[in-house]
Amino acid sequence: MNAYRADEPDAIVAETEAAVKRLAAAREEIGRVIFGQQSVVDNSLITLLAGGHGLLVGVPGLAKTKLVETLGTVIGLEANRIQFTPDLMPSDILGAEVLEQAEDGTRSFRFIPGPIFAQLLMADEINRASPRTQSALLQAMQEYHVTVAGSTHDVPRPFHVLATQNPLEQEGTYPLPEAQLDRFLMQIDVSYPDIEAERKILLETTGARDSQATAVLNSTELISFQNLVRRIPVGDSVVDAILKLVRSARPGETEDPIAQYIAWGPGPRASQALMLTVRARALLQGRLSPSMDDVLALAEPVLQHRMALTFAARADEHSVRGVIADLKARLV
Repeated sequence: MNAYRADEPDAIVAETEAAVKRLAAAREEIGRVIFGQQSVVDNSLITLLAGGHGLLVGVPGLAKTKLVETLGTVIGLEANRIQFTPDLMPSDILGAEVLEQAEDGTRSFRFIPGPIFAQLLMADEINRASPRTQSALLQAMQEYHVTVAGSTHDVPRPFHVLATQNPLEQEGTYPLPEAQLDRFLMQIDVSYPDIEAERKILLETTGARDSQATAVLNSTELISFQNLVRRIPVGDSVVDAILKLVRSARPGETEDPIAQYIAWGPGPRASQALMLTVRARALLQGRLSPSMDDVLALAEPVLQHRMALTFAARADEHSVRGVIADLKARLV
C-alpha cells in the first residue's frame, strides 16, 4: 500500500463522498442527452478523471460527436472542435505567426492560436487526416505545449483530447501511428444501442424540442477530482494484477502459449494508465479503493490499442480482444 499521512485517509473519505455526489449529478445530466451508451459515458468520464485523452471508435451515426459536446457542456470546459479532413494542415490545428505592421511602421510577428488551445478538444474523425497532421497533436497531448516558429506556447489546463475515429476498414482513412495511439489513455469502442435505447432515441430526438445539457461541474472541480484520483490508495493485490496483466501481454515475457500470438505489446505507460483508470472508476462508482473488477473491466480499453498480433495469429482468426480475454481469464 502507498504511504499516507495519518490524517490522509479521513480527508480522502470526505473528499470522495463529496465528489461522488457531484459526479452522479454529472452522469445524470449526460444521460438526459445520450441514451443507451452508459459504458461509453462512464469510460469517457474515467478518462477525464484520470487526466488523459480518449479515442472513441465506432461507425458514423452513434453520437460520438454529440457525446463529446455534451461532456464539454456538463463538465464546464472550454471546448473546440476540429473536423479532420485529408487537406487539413498542422497550422490549422496549432495556429500560426502572422506579420503585422503598426501605425508607426514597425513590423512584428503575432501568434494567432489555433483551435488546439482549449480545455477540451474534439478531434472529429482523426483518422481521415494525413499522418503529418495527426502528429501535430502529439506534442500537446504529451507535453501540454506546442512549438510554432521556434516559440513554445502552453495549452490551457486542464487539457484533454477526445478524438473520434471511424473503423480502419472504412475507405479513406489513415491508421494512427503506434506512438500516437499510446498517447490515448483509453480506446473506447462505441457500439450500436439496444432496441429500447434506440426507441428512446427516436422518441426524444425527432420531436419539436431536443434535450439540451446544462453545466454541472467546472474546470476547477475537475482538477480537484483528478488530484483526488491520484491519492486514492490501491491495494497490493490490485497492483500485482495490473503488473501481471500488462507484462503477460508482451511477447517474450512469459512462457504462456498465448504470447506467441503477440507481435508487440504494451509498455509501462499501459501499467500507469491502468493504475489511474482503476482509481477513477472506483471514484465514479462511489468506492474508496479499486478492486480486481476494475482491472478486469478496464483491461480491454486500456490495452487493445497498445498491442498487435502476429500475421500468423491474424491468419488463424485470433483477435486482440480475444487475446486480452484469455489474459484476463488467467487473473481470476
